[in-house]
Amino acid sequence: MRYAIVTGASKGLGKEVAKLLLSHGIHVIGISRSTTLDLNANAAANEVTYQGIAYDLGNVEKLEELMETIVTDLINDDVSGLYLVNNAAVIEPIDQGVNISPASLAYHFQVNAVAPMALTNLCLQYANKKGIPMVGLTVTSGAAEKPMFGWTAYCSSKASINMYIKTIAKEQDDANHKIIAFSPGIMDTEMQEKIRSSEKSAFQAVDTFKAYQENNQLQQTEEIARIAVRIMLQDDAENGKIYYARDYL
Repeated sequence: MRYAIVTGASKGLGKEVAKLLLSHGIHVIGISRSTTLDLNANAAANEVTYQGIAYDLGNVEKLEELMETIVTDLINDDVSGLYLVNNAAVIEPIDQGVNISPASLAYHFQVNAVAPMALTNLCLQYANKKGIPMVGLTVTSGAAEKPMFGWTAYCSSKASINMYIKTIAKEQDDANHKIIAFSPGIMDTEMQEKIRSSEKSAFQAVDTFKAYQENNQLQQTEEIARIAVRIMLQDDAENGKIYYARDYL
């Protein structure tokens, strides 16, 4: 049996990725602040299971407990492979760094950087203990490589993800694991709605992002999910690589 853990699985890209993994006969455990029953029918149609967990990934102190619950109660002993999709992220706070409170900055990094890193570490520990291969995909962003006025937190948290992926992959290079990052590009999601609602004083490029929607330049999450899953399931995925959806469109 193959299992996948998908964060942010209740909507957007995470939900579409979960659907596709279920269609490939992979049992899925979804972690998100709100749960959804929509994926149960997809799971039943493919004779696998979908199990949702309501959890705020900003609560990094209890991630070890969460993982222990997953591997003890939700993953069958005859697991043969493990996938992790770190998709959950927040865009807020959108503002000049000088205006961001320490608490807002801490929560942002807990969700966008610490939680994905910690979950990857914990999944690697489990996979090594069980002697099974693991594929870990963490969603990054072009913002990791380009400073944006008003995205001090977001650019920095995604940049840290890119370096983490390259580093942890190097450490695991002798193991039978693939740890990669995936940059999806600009998609039609709830996050984009939040970006478009920003004040220009907080985010200078807001008009550019409004134009993406007006000119139908936003990619659909279904198509981007297909690319992500295709990369995850291919045998020759390159450990430590940052993949870009644009290269497959």
